[in-house]
Amino acid sequence: MPEQPPPTIDIQRLSKRFGEFKAVDDLSLQIPQGEVFCFLGPNGAGKTTTIKMLCGLLKPSAGTIRIAGFDIQTQAANIKQITGYIPDQPYLYERLTSEEYAQFTADLFQTPRPLARERLDQYFELFGLNEYRAALVKDLSHGLRQRLVYASTFIHAPQVLFVDEPFIGLDPYSIRTIRTLLREKAAGGMTIFLTTHILALAEDLADRVGIIHNGRLTVCGTPAELMERHTANGNLEDVFMKLTSA
Repeated sequence: MPEQPPPTIDIQRLSKRFGEFKAVDDLSLQIPQGEVFCFLGPNGAGKTTTIKMLCGLLKPSAGTIRIAGFDIQTQAANIKQITGYIPDQPYLYERLTSEEYAQFTADLFQTPRPLARERLDQYFELFGLNEYRAALVKDLSHGLRQRLVYASTFIHAPQVLFVDEPFIGLDPYSIRTIRTLLREKAAGGMTIFLTTHILALAEDLADRVGIIHNGRLTVCGTPAELMERHTANGNLEDVFMKLTSA
């Protein structure tokens, strides 16, 4: 039997305390290359705290994180170069135009200008942003800002993408575009870790799902496995409600 490659995301016994409160409690999780992993849980369960630790924005209280073989504690710069992060409430520089913001993001990741220009054109077309190239970010609607964040994030072609609530404030067309794009990127080898409260989309999109409750990972598996194990002729929403109602 051929040896399995190491996981792209390797989390071992990860915990995060805020005073006496343990937001994440002894989380261990391995996610292989090319997987779409959906992290589900009620508000306050520890999802965003976990993503912020994975991105290097919060320091773990205990445990280890390795992304593509790099250790988050000692090689954070290497990790940031190969990852993308789309938070639920992204901060944008409002005095830049849409095009300037996207180019600025590409420059941060040292994407060569000709390649950045090619990808910028590609993703602005995909997300319907061409007519807003010269518009200031401050004048964009919430949905347009979200689309700009996606377009800008994909320009440097991250190996690993973290997305916290990917569909907030987006219209059905944008949701479908992003869902299709994420599946395409995963098929091409990108590893995607996301949270969402839209359980039907998680059921449709995810290769595997993990449910976190009160800081602890309750279950992990494919949507089909979880539905077979925890419901009778139910769906992922039924599984979620059963496991997080206590």
